[in-house]
Amino acid sequence: MGRGVSTAVIGLAAVGVVAAVGYGVLTGDGPLGTVADTCTATVDGHTVELEVEQAENAALITAISVRRGLPARAASIALATAYQESDLYNLDYGDRDSVGLFQQRPSMGWGSVDEILDPAYATNAFYDGLVEVDGYEALEITEAAQEVQRSGFPGAYADHEADARVLASALTGNSRGAFVCDIDDDSVPTDPELVASGLTARAETVRQEAEGVFGDLSLGGFAPGGVSDGHMEGSAHYDGRAVDIFVRPVSPANKTRGWAIAHYLVAQAERLGVQTVIFDDRIWKAGDDEGWRDYDPPSRNGDRQILEHRDHVHVDVFD
Repeated sequence: MGRGVSTAVIGLAAVGVVAAVGYGVLTGDGPLGTVADTCTATVDGHTVELEVEQAENAALITAISVRRGLPARAASIALATAYQESDLYNLDYGDRDSVGLFQQRPSMGWGSVDEILDPAYATNAFYDGLVEVDGYEALEITEAAQEVQRSGFPGAYADHEADARVLASALTGNSRGAFVCDIDDDSVPTDPELVASGLTARAETVRQEAEGVFGDLSLGGFAPGGVSDGHMEGSAHYDGRAVDIFVRPVSPANKTRGWAIAHYLVAQAERLGVQTVIFDDRIWKAGDDEGWRDYDPPSRNGDRQILEHRDHVHVDVFD
């Protein structure tokens, strides 16, 4: 449940994109139509296990904090709140007229039911309220969450603090290679024809969502009509199935941002049909139960930063 806050200015251009391209992130009705498997985040020996639908929601909540330039503490507060209110599911029901990830109430000024059921809108509404709380970064999670939510059970937010911290650390990219999903590699085939961007429709959806969620990105590895050189033999780039997301120059801040993007793509992999994510000399593949492992590029001839994907996140999708 929550009190009213002004959400006239959402502050995230991704709202429309996520609603149009990625509403399956909350409903499980994405293009693959597969049964959810599991995702885990492990930081400092503490492991959090989620169903894929929960992981998709947690990743979106965290990505929006990254987009807004908020500290990881903000993501921890938001995740603990959503854990308590909805168990990280986008519920279309709740106490009285509460709905959504944060169980916000239309009657209390949070927006219409349809708006609140848009995960990006609901998350931004929460952050809009949080940033109005003076010194929220230094408050206990329970206290900060209660300032926004005005719940009848304020102490309950503390029950989820440890798990929320782990997820926030991993999904903001501050803990590298700490988030994985164990999903099948049996995606439904799609149309291999290239769209205007030179990508397959599935890869184009990934490109749109990445930019919609994280904002303007430096992208490469594709071109209208497709690409025929510049990549290793057999590369998914030649099929229009791959996008490179650059985080240059190589620096601690860009490495953190790169891992936030890489973890987000893994969290959404089942829904979007992502097959492979490579970053910072590590690789994750759908159907591979090893999680993130060292990446050994077929060729070591060339710029090591590029070959080892130190300066860009590579994502490719299934055929």
